[in-house]
Amino acid sequence: MRIFVQDQDSGPEGDERILGDSDFVEKVLSQASEQMERRYRLKAEGWTLTKITERVAEIFGIEKDQVVVAGKQPDRVRARSVLAYWAIRELGLTATEVGKYLGLSKSAVSRAATRGQKLIIDQSLSLKE
Repeated sequence: MRIFVQDQDSGPEGDERILGDSDFVEKVLSQASEQMERRYRLKAEGWTLTKITERVAEIFGIEKDQVVVAGKQPDRVRARSVLAYWAIRELGLTATEVGKYLGLSKSAVSRAATRGQKLIIDQSLSLKE
């Protein structure tokens, strides 16, 4: 990550990739750093797509192999949605990677992740027990 720093006399610190004043730039970089640290910590703790699948199956009370099977049953759809959100947002996987795992298109995974975010908020779900 390249950071552009100006002399004290010539103005505030910043990052040439981010437009905004120095407070905004620092906030954005801080949030990005926290997110990266969380991803590395989860991966170091052994969180993978398989482990997330197991956690989601536990939450929704279904077999883990049923989470990845195609179908429109409400519990499966909700489980896949939460899985997609956690895989993308928490582990940093791409929608393409998650789509291959779930047998869905990239756009279907993106829509599922949006539904998953809402479910997680509405039901106060947690990746970790």
